[in-house]
Amino acid sequence: MKIVHIVPGFGGTFYCGNCLRDSGVVASLKKAGHDAITLPMYLPLTMNGNETSDGIPVFYGAVNIYLKQFPVFRHMPKWFEKLMDSQPVLKFAAKKSGSTRASGLEELTESMLLGAEGHQSEELQQLVDFLRYHEKPDVVHISNALLLGMAKKVRDEVKVPVVCSLQDEDVWVDAMHEDHCERMWQLLAEKGKDVDAFIAVSDFFAGVMQKKMNIPDNKLHVLHVGVRPDAYVFSKPASNPQAIGYVSRMCEENGFEVLVDAFILLKKNPAFSKVKLKATGGQTGDDTKFINKQISKLKQNYIETDFEITPDFTQTALQDFFKATTVLSVPVLNGEAFGLYQLEALASGVPLVQPELGAFPEIVNTTGGGVIYKPNTAAALAEKLAEVLSNPAKLETMSLAGRKAVEDQFDCAKLSSKMVDIYKTLI
Repeated sequence: MKIVHIVPGFGGTFYCGNCLRDSGVVASLKKAGHDAITLPMYLPLTMNGNETSDGIPVFYGAVNIYLKQFPVFRHMPKWFEKLMDSQPVLKFAAKKSGSTRASGLEELTESMLLGAEGHQSEELQQLVDFLRYHEKPDVVHISNALLLGMAKKVRDEVKVPVVCSLQDEDVWVDAMHEDHCERMWQLLAEKGKDVDAFIAVSDFFAGVMQKKMNIPDNKLHVLHVGVRPDAYVFSKPASNPQAIGYVSRMCEENGFEVLVDAFILLKKNPAFSKVKLKATGGQTGDDTKFINKQISKLKQNYIETDFEITPDFTQTALQDFFKATTVLSVPVLNGEAFGLYQLEALASGVPLVQPELGAFPEIVNTTGGGVIYKPNTAAALAEKLAEVLSNPAKLETMSLAGRKAVEDQFDCAKLSSKMVDIYKTLI
């Protein structure tokens, strides 16, 4: 089967769980004998420090589509468009603040959802022509609902089913100015009619998006995120010293400040004087001031030497990171549709300490590899961390259960096979 996955790139500047998930799916499909490719949008798709698009050009270059929001740039000469789509320019754009946040990009998001009626209609036609004449797929799978503007034209002209994953779209849309938020959800519901099937990454998020987009039951499927168990080295939770790990973009919305404040509270107890805090996952230009503020708080409490940032978050570096970690906590302020970092930790033998938000309870309860706390405050997290770190037997039990659950229920190869079964019902 020929399958094209259309995936937004992120430039490799921070840990992108959704991008890793999509790349893992394509890799599993290839391993199973399917002709699967990743078609990147906006920015280069970089995994483990390497480009993963197999020479396929980046469509909807981030700089060009932004410029075309302004009338003066809608008829740029081809040489200028080509320059703006070059790898150096796109990589530079990925590092700039604002390239990964919704605020200020409301009009651009709406234009993208309008598809052929939006300002990026030329880019859409280029993508459709590439699919129609070059790739000739059996099915096209778009990474998230914010790309639904292309679905109708792809389905009509390429004449193949279009499948759409559902993963954290609400984080982007609900962060917009209130004048745009309702309009965006209306557009998403309207454009969702052009899709043959939706695949949500959790039961929790399926419920969220079905309500927001009025998705009929017969179009909605749930398929959890998966990883390759053999890509992770299992070890018991680190005990000498114990360490709390954080794997995600280090920003306010991902709860990094909640974890830092919880660590400060935890360290006030002499029983946890040797516990470390380890963080990895990268950042954008938006995050520098915020991260410096957290470091200042640690210095004020004289525990900055117990904190470490690991800039390298490739899979090889993560193996060493998890080996030195006792528990993982990423207290995202509003929860997440899934959170791939949870599976990476569980596969490595690291239990979870997560807030009772989003899909976190679903993953913890399904795997038995962690605990949940509420509310999502520094005090509640510090209390739960103290409880878990004080119980080595429970840590080991959760560690073993988490790894087994990844092997049995969250193996990317098994889940990709189920995805192919969905494709077959549509072709």
